[in-house]
This record gives sequence, C-alpha cells and structure tokens, in this order.
Amino acid sequence: MSAFAPARGGPRSRALRWLPIAPATLLLLLFLAGPIGYCVYIGFTDMQLTGSSAVDFVGLANFRRAFADPAFRNAVRLTLVFTVLSSLVGQNTLGLALAALMRRASRPVRTVTGALVITAWVLPEIVAAFLLYAFFRREGTLNAILGWLHLPTQNWLFTLPILAVSFANVWRGTAFSMLIYSAALAEIPRDIEEAAEVDGAGGARRFWHITLPLIRRSIGTNLMLNTLQTLSVFGLIWAMTRGGPGNRSQTLPVFMYDQAFLKSLIGYGTAVALLLLLVGSLFSVVYLRLMRVDV
Repeated sequence: MSAFAPARGGPRSRALRWLPIAPATLLLLLFLAGPIGYCVYIGFTDMQLTGSSAVDFVGLANFRRAFADPAFRNAVRLTLVFTVLSSLVGQNTLGLALAALMRRASRPVRTVTGALVITAWVLPEIVAAFLLYAFFRREGTLNAILGWLHLPTQNWLFTLPILAVSFANVWRGTAFSMLIYSAALAEIPRDIEEAAEVDGAGGARRFWHITLPLIRRSIGTNLMLNTLQTLSVFGLIWAMTRGGPGNRSQTLPVFMYDQAFLKSLIGYGTAVALLLLLVGSLFSVVYLRLMRVDV
C-alpha cells in the first residue's frame, strides 16, 4: 500500500460513517432526550400549575416525598400486580397458546381466530375501555350472563377493579404477543419436531424441550415490549375506573396524572414519572441481559 494512502478508520472516515445517521440522531436528541432532560429538571423543582409562578429547586424532596407517601407505595404495588397479571402472565401466555394452537389449526379457523383477536388490538384504547366498562359494570354483559346461568353477580369494577382492568388489558393486547409468537413458530424447522416425534417425545415434551428454547429470543423481546407498554397504560384504566374506587386501581401512570394535573403538583408528578421511567429501564436491562445468552 502506498505510503501516501489515507489510513483506514481515521477521524475523517469515522465522521463519514456517522453522516447518514446524523439527521436521525439529531431528531432523537431534539424530541426524546430534550423532553426527558427537561422532565428531569422539573422533577427536582416545586413547579405547580396554580399558585405562585416562582419555581424553586428542591433537590430530592419530591423523591423523598414519594417514598414516604402511602398512596405512592400503593400505586407501585398495583402497578406490579397489573403488569404481572396482564403482561407477564396474561398476554404472554395466552398469545403463545393461541399461536401454538393456530399453527396446527385449519386455515378457516386461523383466519377467524386471528381476525377476532387482532380486532381487539386495533381498536382505539378509549373504545376498548368503554367496551370493557360495559362488560364489567353492574348492569353489564358479564352479570347478564351470570344471571342467565343462575350464578351470583357483583359490581366487578367496585369489588375487583384491578382484576377487571388487568383482564381488559389482556383482551386488548394479546394479539401483539400472538403475532410475535406466530412468526417465531413459523421459523422452527419441521424436521426437528418430526425427528423428536419419531424418537417418542410427546407434544408436551417437544414444546418444553424444543419449541421454547428455539423461540427464547422472541419470548424475551415480547416480554420486554409488553412490559414497557403495560407500565405506561393510562387511558384504559382511567376510562374504566379512574383509578378507583378510592385508589384500588390507581397504578403509577394514573397516580402521576392525579398529582400533576388534578392536584397541580407538576414537580411531584414529574418525579413520579421519572421513577416509572427508571422501573421501565430496569426491566429493559434485565430482559436484554437475558437475551444475550446464546441458545
């Protein structure tokens, strides 16, 4: 190579490689990092929507207030219950079950089942919330069915509100998991399953020892995306219960909205939002580390 040839990987070469993604990076900094940075600033102030216009820096006071607030601790507990029931257990398990069953079903059954499940997913969140509100309310569809079967009825949105909104989120979001798992199952070579079947492995053993390990990365991706989406669910819960009765279905997004906009405590509500962002980041780190392990 000529002594006068430019060295590969020099500063100019690295700058040219960054040039195509520079516009996207600039947009991310402007519309993502910028608002997050501003929220971090607000979380350390006593900013309010009403009252004095002066904004003072209060340091960690908002965060100390959150951890000492019984309502905040209740919201954390309900958020974990809501996430585990509707995402980790409900959407993930039901989506995988539907994908596995549809893989072996006839084409008409796959078409009808897929259309029904996806219809719930593509509905606007507020529409899905009102449908499920009509299903669970005292005079709703569920009690009508139970009455017809001569079974006891109750006001589900009052007696079991967190379970009602968890079921609503499962009903609406299962299609996403089903689509991810359907794509993953379609990539499994048929000859591997046929060889295991010839060796005498039953359906349950083939699913546990062959199918699940082969789609492990898809499971991790689905769990991460579902968890992050579930942690931020607001409209569904607000339309169905408004976090009530009392605060028995008040998850962190609802608690944050109540503090920031109904009680005008923007600084405190933003601090709660930052804590929720931290929880989502921790979930993401755990899932990404689990996905790094090779099959």
